[in-house]
Amino acid sequence: MKILLIQPAKAQKTIGGEDVFIYEPLALEYLASGVKSDHNVKILDMRIDKDLDSQMQKFRPDVVGITAYTVHVNTVKNLFNKIKTIDSGIFTVVGGHHATVAPEDFFNPCIDLVVMGEGVFVFKEIISRLVSKRPFDGIAGISYLKDGGRVINPREPVTDLDIFPFPSREFTEKYRKYYYSEWMRPLASIRTSKGCPNRCNFCALWKLTGGKYLKRKPENIVRELSGIKEKYVFFADDESMVDASRMKKLAELIREAGIKKRYFLYGRSDTIVKNPDLIKIWKDIGLERVFVGLEFFRDEDLKYINKGSTAENNKEAIKILHSNGIEIYASFIVRPDFNEEDFKELKEYCRKMEFTFLSFAVLTPLPGTDLYEEVKDSLITEDYDLFDFIHTQLPTKLPLKEFFNNLNSLYFDTIPLGKSISFMRRYPLKEIPGLISLRMKVARQMKNAYKDYET
Repeated sequence: MKILLIQPAKAQKTIGGEDVFIYEPLALEYLASGVKSDHNVKILDMRIDKDLDSQMQKFRPDVVGITAYTVHVNTVKNLFNKIKTIDSGIFTVVGGHHATVAPEDFFNPCIDLVVMGEGVFVFKEIISRLVSKRPFDGIAGISYLKDGGRVINPREPVTDLDIFPFPSREFTEKYRKYYYSEWMRPLASIRTSKGCPNRCNFCALWKLTGGKYLKRKPENIVRELSGIKEKYVFFADDESMVDASRMKKLAELIREAGIKKRYFLYGRSDTIVKNPDLIKIWKDIGLERVFVGLEFFRDEDLKYINKGSTAENNKEAIKILHSNGIEIYASFIVRPDFNEEDFKELKEYCRKMEFTFLSFAVLTPLPGTDLYEEVKDSLITEDYDLFDFIHTQLPTKLPLKEFFNNLNSLYFDTIPLGKSISFMRRYPLKEIPGLISLRMKVARQMKNAYKDYET
């Protein structure tokens, strides 16, 4: 069979996304690995190549599979509608994070089957049943229509990440030079673990593994790393450093294998504080950046989201990373009920911590999270295009226009000019004009975000 796997682009009014970073579509590369031996597979990354019509005409797929986060729901349903208009006989499958936490949002006439949870072996079985014209009865973690009724088969938990084949990166070869995060370009991604032992109320990732932290064997990770061509590698984990002994073993094996890469990974502040020696070890083998979800600078706010960490942990983690010469990708949350003073205090704190890069996400009640269940009756919008961590879904204390002006000021006025210039020196000189243009574009979008609630 001919199988087309699609990574969707963001909607026009969605802010951020591929305008500011593009990570390789690991989920689709994993799916491709499961079916490539017996079928003709293509991956279309529409963040880079938006010409769906040409792909459909040239490839003429039998099956189209699309992955989706919450912010992609509307876009994906429109894509499936277009695909069915082109050829109603194409079998359509949706999967990914949102399909797992809220599959009912894809119960749509243009979508033949919804996959919930890890899709590698499930998708392989779906294709096998299509080829042999057998029913989908008994396949765990799928939903489809049968005899006019909706079938929903519960997903089976995955406990061993090492059972999966390596992602087939050859299917994204023509796109790979475009995958990046800030100055790290081209940037490969690798999954070394899944899940998180913590219980943040704004996050659903820990629920997907039943609260368990699943880990790949270090030896297996090194085998995959050795086949990655790119200099920069992002660890696409929910939290990379939970198991310090595993990460020390992995670092040792990377050193022994002579693998020379520059790494970017996630690390909670409390994990970093508990394992300062681990940071030093990883720095020595190429750790360049750490994404730290600091979230807030006040304990009462951290408690509100059930972060399980403290403001003191945040300060100490910042010191540890700075002392090791590791760049901090500092991520903070902005509560919709912030007033002018809250914005001012957050800005002052960030300047005091001497960050060179900052990200501010509006507290977003994503479906599947405890937060969503707590506040869903208070939502001011249910337009998934706006679930981009910039738009707010909840009422703001400030008028919307003032709220977004303050948010914009956090992004573009918090880091002193000297540090901004120093950070921009990480980029090739030829990319600087485009970077400045992009910053201006995002600033305009952010300032005008209040208008997206007027229609």
